[in-house]
Amino acid sequence: MPEAGLTLVLGGARSGKSRLAEGLVAARPAPWLYVATAQAFDDEMRARIADHRARRAQGWETAEAPLELAPALETAPEGRPVLVDCLTLWLSNVMLAGRDVEAETDRLAAALARPRGAWVVVSNEVGLGIVPDNPLARRFRDAAGWLNQRVAAAAGRVVLTVAGLPVEVK
Repeated sequence: MPEAGLTLVLGGARSGKSRLAEGLVAARPAPWLYVATAQAFDDEMRARIADHRARRAQGWETAEAPLELAPALETAPEGRPVLVDCLTLWLSNVMLAGRDVEAETDRLAAALARPRGAWVVVSNEVGLGIVPDNPLARRFRDAAGWLNQRVAAAAGRVVLTVAGLPVEVK
């Protein structure tokens, strides 16, 4: 069970990070706040979102924040366990919307530095593979790496998921 404060859960695609994060939050008394950053632009994403929703028991309230993540966190009820899933989807939304990534990251980092309860944030570790072959993907990989570093520095706990197994990093 996470203490009050910020926990960052990192991992690759299908590593088990979301399931682990949901369990960390659900170990605290309900109600829980699920801050979703995904947007259902295609059938595959709609299916992923449906899978995540079906997995969650009663007691979860969902806030949709594909772009306005910092305001969603700034208005989260005091003491409410919060799960943000996930930072890299939020980052891609920010980039594709043409927003200032550095300014948006600063605003999010400021909100995450002041958790008012047990907050668990999920993010993809995207920097372990080959160098992307196009400028947008390279900018995304770099921005995700910087974002993860900022959040990890503010977090009291960092967990890396590998093949469904949690590895305590911090």
